[in-house]
Amino acid sequence: MWNYLQRRFVAGFFVTVPLALSVAALLWIFGLADALTSPVVEQIFGRRVPGLGIAVTGAGILVVGVFAANVLGRRLLQRADHYLLLVPLFRSIYAPVKQLVWAFNPQNESGFKRVVLVEEPNRGMVLGFLTRELTVPDASGTPEPWVAVYVPTNHLYLGDVLLYRQERVRFPEITVEEGVRIFLTGGMALPASIMTSAGATETLSAGPEGRLGGGTEVTRQGGF
Repeated sequence: MWNYLQRRFVAGFFVTVPLALSVAALLWIFGLADALTSPVVEQIFGRRVPGLGIAVTGAGILVVGVFAANVLGRRLLQRADHYLLLVPLFRSIYAPVKQLVWAFNPQNESGFKRVVLVEEPNRGMVLGFLTRELTVPDASGTPEPWVAVYVPTNHLYLGDVLLYRQERVRFPEITVEEGVRIFLTGGMALPASIMTSAGATETLSAGPEGRLGGGTEVTRQGGF
């Protein structure tokens, strides 16, 4: 009886804790956004209006977005960004956070575009993000299509940038958000099988060759 209760408690723990942490994080974010503009709302209405601060914060973000889309606004924001990066302590926090957030911006040409798989003879299958398409001349000077692949380490905003010929890269049917989740979970979020853009099914597992440290790498059991 005790073993039964213990197993059920552990099962309930691993269901409840992620849910509770997610709800707590959302409440904290909404509370922080509400607290930013609550004093202004209180001065206008003469009393606190719960939730109105969140709406004002959202409207403020929208206004900043409209301002940033303007040529003059973009230049002013770039100038402000330049001065912010001159602050030593603030720069060490602001720069990596901004780069990480901008990597998911669909309007950012240098952001994460797609999840890619590349076969490395000595490392198995390497999972990374396509960040750039470029051309590199071969021995005869003829431009060849290459791609830049960002392979994160244990920290998502640190990693290696590797260049591959385009024909070496495979595109699994995994979104960028799912790819980020795979790295954050140490590979545990990898699906049992995936489809590549070429239509071949891949069965992937983290085997002896597939270290989940300096870049999430997996061994291939099926062929392309």
